Amino acid sequence: MCLGVPMQIKTLEGLLARCEAKGVERDVSLLLLADTELLPGDFLVVHLGYATERITQAQAQAAWAIYDEMLAATEASSAVGR
Repeated sequence: MCLGVPMQIKTLEGLLARCEAKGVERDVSLLLLADTELLPGDFLVVHLGYATERITQAQAQAAWAIYDEMLAATEASSAVGR
């Protein structure tokens, strides 16, 4: 299964953005969004190092809440099997 990760733009340099999510920073290609006006502070969905769409902060927070639930369920399930 493939999931896009919501990340926030910290800095921009051409078609490359330095983005952050949950304390982790990554360089992200903006090639797929070349025709989209982006600014530091914007939120993106990032998949395999490429930004695929701009989203709102509320959408990013909702996605992270779901991902946190999935991680908690996985950890709980792993603990039961020990």
